[in-house]
Amino acid sequence: MRHPLGRQMLTALLIMALTPPHVLGMQAGEIEPLTDGGTAPTYQQTVMPTPPDKPAPSRAAVKRMADAVAKRYGVERALVRAVIKAESNYNAHAVSRAGAVGLMQLMPATAADYGVASPQHLFDAEINLQTGTRHLKRLLRKYENDYGRAIMAYNAGEGIVDRTNSNVPYLETLNYTEAVINNYHRNGGTRPTKTTLNKVRLLRSMRNRGKARSLMKRYLD
Repeated sequence: MRHPLGRQMLTALLIMALTPPHVLGMQAGEIEPLTDGGTAPTYQQTVMPTPPDKPAPSRAAVKRMADAVAKRYGVERALVRAVIKAESNYNAHAVSRAGAVGLMQLMPATAADYGVASPQHLFDAEINLQTGTRHLKRLLRKYENDYGRAIMAYNAGEGIVDRTNSNVPYLETLNYTEAVINNYHRNGGTRPTKTTLNKVRLLRSMRNRGKARSLMKRYLD
């Protein structure tokens, strides 16, 4: 007969393996995890950021700012626009249920890595665009300009992308990646993305057939 502690330990290890590293390091009470079936884990902040009481910039104004920021940081403008479209639909006052803020839907903990001290600063379109584009550039550099992996990591986190060898099982992330790539091409992007789209569709199909868990276990064992 197996000792009951073995199953508890295995469960704990699996939870740790699937939890982004920055979340494991947070103190109790700072954020609480939310899950929804096969979607990527999200994290609810205790105090949600509040949009400012002033008009948000127009879509045209955001596009002009985004293009200038993309040029400044050397990231393709079609990709920056595609991420903005998928994340907030150009709404600078957007706040997700997980507490992601602004145009590029940045979590305060991620923004803090780039020197943004307060979540409220992320409602500033220029600050948000600069921070999100810098983060996107770092992901592109890490993944050697592999747009598919960088886009997945922007949504699901680097940890799960690395642990699954880019075979992310979350339906939310798969749909997000496909949407960003489609928006990227609509904005004039020309980088080859067919391999990524084929992988996304295969992973979605496998998930729908109940095989995603087996695939995830294969890469986490």
